[in-house]
Amino acid sequence: MVELVTLDKIREGKYARIVCYPKYSFEEIERRLEEMRILGINAIESNGESTILGLPVLGKGYVGVVVLARTNSGKVALKIRRTDSDRAGMTHEAKMLQMANSVNVGPRLKGFSENFLLMEYVGGMLLPEWIKSVVGTGATTRVGKVLRDVTEQSWRLDKLGLDHGELSRASRHIIVNPEDKAYILDFETASINRRVSNVTCLCQYLFMRSEVAETVKKSLGEVKEADLIGALRIYKKDHSRKKFEEIVEVCNF
Repeated sequence: MVELVTLDKIREGKYARIVCYPKYSFEEIERRLEEMRILGINAIESNGESTILGLPVLGKGYVGVVVLARTNSGKVALKIRRTDSDRAGMTHEAKMLQMANSVNVGPRLKGFSENFLLMEYVGGMLLPEWIKSVVGTGATTRVGKVLRDVTEQSWRLDKLGLDHGELSRASRHIIVNPEDKAYILDFETASINRRVSNVTCLCQYLFMRSEVAETVKKSLGEVKEADLIGALRIYKKDHSRKKFEEIVEVCNF
């Protein structure tokens, strides 16, 4: 059963351990609740497929825990910095996400503070599960459209000079909503100070180096690995639209 936990209830309830995960202190929970008020958060919704301390959350990682939260404007995704994180705050990730948003990539940034990142809530399925759910249902066009879209988003990040950093392990970083719209998530390790490789990493993930590659092949047909490697090698030197379209042609999108 979904429970709505207001800020006052968080202070004295089980979710205090999530807001201050993994090391709780009274002083820290008070500081964090004040940050949540300033961001306009009214409550946390006990919802999600992951769990921490037996409580449902949207996700968890080395830097933060993501929960479903409520504001006056509706549902949002709230990323909470772990108390044991080696990150000084959420400013870097917020700036990277804001840059991605400027080329229509990622969930929309709605606010941030030292310990929180407030984002558009995107419901849906992680990319590998989504692909498996539609392959075999005559949905080849749907798969091609979604993969073309997310590859296009990766190209826009390349042109922007923003490297996501995790698209070679994209299974946890791309979600597809019920309208077949793909979102690239989690910009905590993104950087503008290293060589971009978003398209290259994503294509390697989709067609060569992941558990989902075989499923993609069943849907889109055989992609000649030598041709793809050749196109990607040229693209690394020239991120032009023309070279990107040559990759798309090889991938059968």
